[in-house]
Amino acid sequence: MSSKVLTCHQVHCTEFPSEFYLSITYCPSRLATLPDALSGWDYVYPESGVDFISKNPQTFHQVLKQNEIKESRFFSIKAEVLSDLVDQIQKAVWQEKYYNETLKQLARELESAIKRFKKYEHRDRAIPPHFQPGDKVWRASKNIKTTRPTKKLSERWLGTFEGLKKIGRHAYHPKLPQQWKSVHPVFHVSLLELVKQSTIPNRHQLPPPPVKVEEQKKWEVAQVLDSNLKRGT
Repeated sequence: MSSKVLTCHQVHCTEFPSEFYLSITYCPSRLATLPDALSGWDYVYPESGVDFISKNPQTFHQVLKQNEIKESRFFSIKAEVLSDLVDQIQKAVWQEKYYNETLKQLARELESAIKRFKKYEHRDRAIPPHFQPGDKVWRASKNIKTTRPTKKLSERWLGTFEGLKKIGRHAYHPKLPQQWKSVHPVFHVSLLELVKQSTIPNRHQLPPPPVKVEEQKKWEVAQVLDSNLKRGT
């Protein structure tokens, strides 16, 4: 074993209580790159050290023991760094104190923003019509295939229908004739219009002729030729 010049920090560590006797030596047969680099330190920070390999020691005896074994892995930190850490901790504690108040303020601001959005959203929105069970309605010819030769010459409104049953908030189920069995019987309010009675005296409005809806072809499965299983099915 051959001794080397102690680093400034190693000299600083030897100033612990005198009942502990330490000796720092190096083995010449092994590479000591990190101790050689530490031996070049020419300045000692008069602050505490931090061991970044093991846990923080609980007693001075553990400090000395760890320094004896892992002195090359022991480094010092400046007082300015510690001061910054303390300031950050104090700032975090202060922020935690007003954390709940900040959340309440954010909730109030979000509620106010939602009210403003609703105000401008409903400003130009039309109120959906409300039908009673005994009302008669027209059904728009949109999305309905009839037997008419062209869509341009066909009726714009089909019906009339009655026996309305409300489905949800904006849909109704009228009573459809037998020739409409291929049409889904639930319609949105935007496709329905209330039948208005004529106010002219002694005028009788004849009901429109029934409109035939083009029936969809029905297919029957004869045989399954192949199948493919997919994930989630």
